[in-house]
Amino acid sequence: MKFSYNWLQSFFDKKLPKPVRLGELLSMHFAEVENITKKRNDFILDIDIRPNRSSDCFSHQGIAREISAIIGFKIKKTPVLFKEIKNKKAADFISVEVKNKKLSPRYSVKIIDDIEIGGSPKWMQDLLSSCGLRPINNMVDIANYVMIETGQPLHVFDLDKIEGKKIIVRPAKNQEKINTLDNENYPLDPEILVIADEKQALAIAGIKGGKKAEVDSKTKRIVLESANFNFQTIRKASGKLNLKTDASLRFEHQIDPNLTKQAIDYFCYLIEKTACGKVVSGLVDFYPEKNLPLKISLDCEYVQRLLGVNISQKEIIAILKSLNFQVLKNSTQYLTVEPPTKRTDVLTQEDLIEEVGRIYGYHKIPSVFPVSTIVPSKKNENIFWQEVIKNILKEMGFVEVYNYSFLSEKEYQIFNYNKKNLVELKNPLSREYKFLRAGLAPGLLKNIKDNSKNFDNIMFFEIGKIYSKKEEATMIGGAIMGDKFFELKGMIEVFLSKLGISASYSGFESQPKSKSAFFWNKKRLASIKITGQEVGFLGEISPAILNEMGIKGKVVLFNIDFKKLIKRVSAEHQYRPISKFPSAIRDISVLVPKKIKVEQVSNKIYKAGQSIIKNIELFDIYMGDNIGDIKKSLAFRIIFQAEDKTLSSKEIDQLQEKIIKTLEEEPEWQVRK
Repeated sequence: MKFSYNWLQSFFDKKLPKPVRLGELLSMHFAEVENITKKRNDFILDIDIRPNRSSDCFSHQGIAREISAIIGFKIKKTPVLFKEIKNKKAADFISVEVKNKKLSPRYSVKIIDDIEIGGSPKWMQDLLSSCGLRPINNMVDIANYVMIETGQPLHVFDLDKIEGKKIIVRPAKNQEKINTLDNENYPLDPEILVIADEKQALAIAGIKGGKKAEVDSKTKRIVLESANFNFQTIRKASGKLNLKTDASLRFEHQIDPNLTKQAIDYFCYLIEKTACGKVVSGLVDFYPEKNLPLKISLDCEYVQRLLGVNISQKEIIAILKSLNFQVLKNSTQYLTVEPPTKRTDVLTQEDLIEEVGRIYGYHKIPSVFPVSTIVPSKKNENIFWQEVIKNILKEMGFVEVYNYSFLSEKEYQIFNYNKKNLVELKNPLSREYKFLRAGLAPGLLKNIKDNSKNFDNIMFFEIGKIYSKKEEATMIGGAIMGDKFFELKGMIEVFLSKLGISASYSGFESQPKSKSAFFWNKKRLASIKITGQEVGFLGEISPAILNEMGIKGKVVLFNIDFKKLIKRVSAEHQYRPISKFPSAIRDISVLVPKKIKVEQVSNKIYKAGQSIIKNIELFDIYMGDNIGDIKKSLAFRIIFQAEDKTLSSKEIDQLQEKIIKTLEEEPEWQVRK
């Protein structure tokens, strides 16, 4: 933004530093000087104002206040005095109605009578030109001059062109249009605020005036508008219309409502000074909620701690007062500070300390290394075990996937989820994201489908949250393409053993009772149990589900409740040396009733073999016509190994016979020889 050096000089009785030096001082404290050029016997400072200072520094007064605080020059006070026509009242000429006070917190108008439209003084034209504004006529030029000096935009309307002598501040109507001062037509809508009379829009509020009430050579009476608008409303309207002006630039950075009367008074002062009109007494002022200054408590010791430098309370008070902050000393440690209402960026104690620091000079604050105690962060068990689990599964050949936590309406029907328990989104992005997912299976199966076009060996896993109206849970899910039920079973055993857990399975003869297991193939399904408690499922997905998903071939999947699992894991494992002696393998097949679970049989075998048995693996299950409808055949592979010697064939045969006798103690069990 451009600022005139001569204009800034007019605020002080003392000679300001040379323009380059002044630019360096301003740059050091809050802005960057991009360039300095000589123009019309003046120097122009092009300053990049930071967004947090736009509310008060988009004006020459704001920059002058900064100069005063930085170099200690006092701003001279020029009385703003003007005469008014006593026998005429502004309220007799115009009335104001604001439809929504949130969109326009303050709206002030003044009436100027007996005006003479002409050119503005040369000194004013030169200053406006230096700041990038084209002189038009005395009314418009004075309004622009006041805006550049105070930061408050003004607008002038021809009073005699306002229908009903009433100004209405309202949202635009649907399909309403306006022809602006530059003869451009703009379509309006209710998101755009307008200044209107009883018939039509006169201006786009805070952005641009319209042709309807334009001041021209025949104008004799004007309505001077000095208003405050909601900055978000102006910003949205400016973007929607693709229309940026000097006024909109200021309004969209939230200026102070208390500026409106100050700007009006200054305009009237200049009207009298240039002898081009008479001011009607009174002010029509809509200002229902006054903008009062904040009271902020400031701890002087905290100032020193935060800045890392010893600044006395006296010096802190002097700096704050130089910025026109009101300061009340409460004690040797605490102050009560009132920032001016135009400083909308100062809201907290830390904001005050920033002001103290920048005026004191950041270059005066020594650079030191921070001193603090390094406290190790508390171990997060969930994150720790998730990383352990991910590493184990990756080592086993699984690839991790991250799926969206959403479920489509079609998917909930395919998987037959209970809609009463599903969490439905109020504003879904699309039909694909209508519900929060109730399981990991839909996402994993979509991953299988998408990758089966290019790959044969597919192994995916995911750790993620699932949702219902009752609870939210973290699950571990994995899927393998192919007829690999027993292969996945072995992988789960390895996975659990690496977590320090031994797993037992409920069997394959019937579908577990859990409601989460409905989409499995009932003939190939096992519940994963740890110390008798079910923590998940392992099974083959039903052909009907695969057909609906468009997947050819078989898919086996496991699903484990993360919370239940980590309650039983251990980061510590007891050391057991590898035996120096060879192992021996024997197979055994047992015919049992269908209701008997696999773990019942394996427990009997372990009990008979005691510590000599290192592992038992179920490698086959058979149910068919040869053995009847009520029986099933379970085939186990038993691994024998001693810690202190090599087992002889005779010893192994004796153990095998002991196991057979133990199993056949059950009247309905038969070892097949």
